[in-house]
Amino acid sequence: MTDSKYFTTTKKGEIFELKAELNSDKKEKKKEAVKKVIASMTVGKDVSALFPDVVNCMQTDNLELKKLVYLYLMNYAKSQPDMAIMAVNTFVKDCEDPNPLIRALAVRTMGCIRVDKITEYLCEPLRKCLKDEDPYVRKTAAVCVAKLHDINAQLVEDQGFLDTLKDLISDSNPMVVANAVAALSEIAESHPSSNLLDLNPQSINKLLTALNECTEWGQIFILDCLANYMPKDDREAQSICERVTPRLSHANSAVVLSAVKVLMKFMEMLSKDLDYYGTLLKKLAPPLVTLLSAEPELQYVALRNINLIVQKRPEILKHEMKVFFVKYNDPIYVKLEKLDIMIRLASQANIAQVLAELKEYATEVDVDFVRKAVRAIGRCAIKVEQSAERCVSTLLDLIQTKVNYVVQEAIVVIKDIFRKYPNKYESVIATLCENLDSLDEPEARAAMIWIVGEYAERIDNADELLESFLEGFHDESTQVQLQLLTAIVKLFLKKPTETQELVQQVLSLATQDSDNPDLRDRGYIYWRLLSTDPVAAKEVVLAEKPLISEETDLIEPTLLDELICYIGTLASVYHKPPSAFVEGSRGVVHKSLPPRTGSSESTESPDAAPPGVQAGEQPAVIPAQGDLLGDLLNLDLGPPVSGPPIAASAVQMGAVDLLGGGLDSLLRSDVGGSPAIGGGGFTPVPSTTMPTNLGAPLGSGLGDLFDLTGGVGALPGSYVAPKAVWLPAMKAKGLEISGTFTRQVGSISMELVLTNKALQVMSDFAIQFNRNSFGLAPAAPLQVHAPLTPNQSVEISLPLNTVGSVMKMDPLNNLQVAVKNNIDVFYFSTLYPLHILFVEDGKMERQMFLATWKDIPNENEAQFQIKDCSLNADAISSKLQGSNIFTIAKRNVEGQDMLYQSLKLTNGIWVLAELRIQPSNPSFTDLEVRTLLSLKCRAPEVSQYIYQAYETILKN
Repeated sequence: MTDSKYFTTTKKGEIFELKAELNSDKKEKKKEAVKKVIASMTVGKDVSALFPDVVNCMQTDNLELKKLVYLYLMNYAKSQPDMAIMAVNTFVKDCEDPNPLIRALAVRTMGCIRVDKITEYLCEPLRKCLKDEDPYVRKTAAVCVAKLHDINAQLVEDQGFLDTLKDLISDSNPMVVANAVAALSEIAESHPSSNLLDLNPQSINKLLTALNECTEWGQIFILDCLANYMPKDDREAQSICERVTPRLSHANSAVVLSAVKVLMKFMEMLSKDLDYYGTLLKKLAPPLVTLLSAEPELQYVALRNINLIVQKRPEILKHEMKVFFVKYNDPIYVKLEKLDIMIRLASQANIAQVLAELKEYATEVDVDFVRKAVRAIGRCAIKVEQSAERCVSTLLDLIQTKVNYVVQEAIVVIKDIFRKYPNKYESVIATLCENLDSLDEPEARAAMIWIVGEYAERIDNADELLESFLEGFHDESTQVQLQLLTAIVKLFLKKPTETQELVQQVLSLATQDSDNPDLRDRGYIYWRLLSTDPVAAKEVVLAEKPLISEETDLIEPTLLDELICYIGTLASVYHKPPSAFVEGSRGVVHKSLPPRTGSSESTESPDAAPPGVQAGEQPAVIPAQGDLLGDLLNLDLGPPVSGPPIAASAVQMGAVDLLGGGLDSLLRSDVGGSPAIGGGGFTPVPSTTMPTNLGAPLGSGLGDLFDLTGGVGALPGSYVAPKAVWLPAMKAKGLEISGTFTRQVGSISMELVLTNKALQVMSDFAIQFNRNSFGLAPAAPLQVHAPLTPNQSVEISLPLNTVGSVMKMDPLNNLQVAVKNNIDVFYFSTLYPLHILFVEDGKMERQMFLATWKDIPNENEAQFQIKDCSLNADAISSKLQGSNIFTIAKRNVEGQDMLYQSLKLTNGIWVLAELRIQPSNPSFTDLEVRTLLSLKCRAPEVSQYIYQAYETILKN
């Protein structure tokens, strides 16, 4: 008879009957009764009233009965903690039973009873089982420690179980090792700060030895643990890879993915020139291909992981394109994922094959799949330039099919192709315009409107086409409305006479009749631009667009590196870091790949200070030998060299009232005939009300209109250039650095803006300069007081001095900088303007000036022309004095003003100058030079850079 009989209900006094049966003297009757109890419990009946009777049945040698009682106990111990204590004696007794199965059963059940009162009684039996002679008991006890730690972490630490667990890593039995690793990993995950798995080459060797003999789950635990290890050098990394590689041929896909994770991580440390590196790449392809022959659900997981691997190392699967071709019976989720990987692997070598396949897909019946296939053709055109023509003709063939959704997708991708290859395929516009009426999706309509606006001069009836869209303006989606507004403004700038009414109509619709703030703002900006200065409007609206890049949907590099560390987990399927979807109190540790060969940075724990750096101390930037700057940088990172103290009057951020006398002073610039935008002349606002940088001409476009940060807090005087991006986020794993240099009251500073465009927090910032021509060096550490969260920016003023190591650079004003954070070390170089090195005591006595001028040989004299400088001698003199270029004397010779000037650099070099200024004369044409600069200096190589400083100061 089967066990189903236990689930059939009996008469009314069920509990009473069961109680009687449980207390029966007959063993068989007892066993039957316990089975009935478990059956009732399984279907959700409350049989907790039988607790004492069931516990009495524990005293038996029958293993089956014991298992059933333990099952009951696990279920009801939580609701009956006082009763559960009755079972403790039996546990203690069972842990000393001669049968290892019973000992293991007892210790397993102990770990599952989550009752605080009982846990302390279980420590002694657990300690014995951890040292049991039978490996089956030891491996069960190892897992029990992790369970006990979850209930009462302090107790486990006090009882020394963690040390016993660590000892089990050296156990002779591979399954015990695997369970010890699993338990320690579990505990370490809930306590990221504790360094439980203190892996070293010896323990790694033991794990690798155990790896070959474990069960598949044991292998996964060990491989995951290996993935968290940081080899000390490339030789150790190679040795681990060699011993992990056989796991790639395992039948279990989880083992294969865990092995791939370890290899992908340690490959970072191998030099690409090694023969072994090439061998490893070849070995990684077959197991990944084999995963694709599994059932669809497994295929999908494999494809999501392969997607990451292909983004990191496309060379692994570059010859395996055919396995990603779609099969007719693949589910849609597998098809879409395969399509994505096909694009990533597309190259000149296989593009013909890929395009033929994609064209085939575009005639399928599944709409989503067809759309993605059409998009894929466009992405191929953008990625592989040689195939662009073939892709465009394929798209035109698809448009001819007149299938609505195919036509719409084709138009969207053709827009991108136009952006990538301007003036190449515009002949197809006529074909596109024929399909205008069939477009009903916002994205396709917006793309078509963009094409009409962008190429309005080539389309005779562009105004009619755009007018047809304008009729239902308010029914369109925001995307279409914004695109229509821009397209009509472009059309107006190209054909102003014919489209004046049209542009007024769209501006009125966008600004007065719309409640969308984005649309309204864009409308007002266009309106003001067109009414104030159409020339500037043309420069802004019809500016040359940057070419679009091929892979717009690549995962951001820092996130990709983190996801590679999570191959074979949910994170690799979601393509999100665990912190994005794991809730709860457990701190999720951000993982990252080891630094590439040649860098000695340790990235094991981003939160921990690098080895050798005490907490609270500024971390050092240490590129390795052979790095871009490694051999050049004199990396003595003791306390910063003390430079001249920063004057107490140096302005702190925010100490200056930015707007001085309120908005009026800001707007005074465009009152009184001088145009605000695009105008050449500009009446500077008195320097008492505003920082100097706001007096810059606004002709550089709308950007500068709002860029109040270019020199915030700069005192009147030395010119401050607007901030420029020095290190783009693409090159620094999401960290963007922009900045400029200032000199105020004798102090030089680097004004920086650090922006975190990555998806993880950045901290532990430090900065170091390479040796340079004038000894520029940070006078203090880089102070970023709080970690930089994603999408956050922070402004920092870094004081500099000129007492660093000197080495002549080319160009002379080149500065190479290394910036470190918890992710990596990044390098960039920038050119600093020489006028930040002009010191305040650079005014020479007249007699001295004459004597020095004569003393410097004539061959050291350099002459330069400063074009388009419309200032008179007095204005030039006062402007230059703000940047510490001092006028010694002024005279007029034959209607020309002559200024004699001196300046002194921080390294003591004097530069003498003669400025010859031709006063304004209507008979002069713009082409004629109005200002001539002669420079004399004992170090003639600086003259060129002094001239650049003159130009910069006078023209800004």
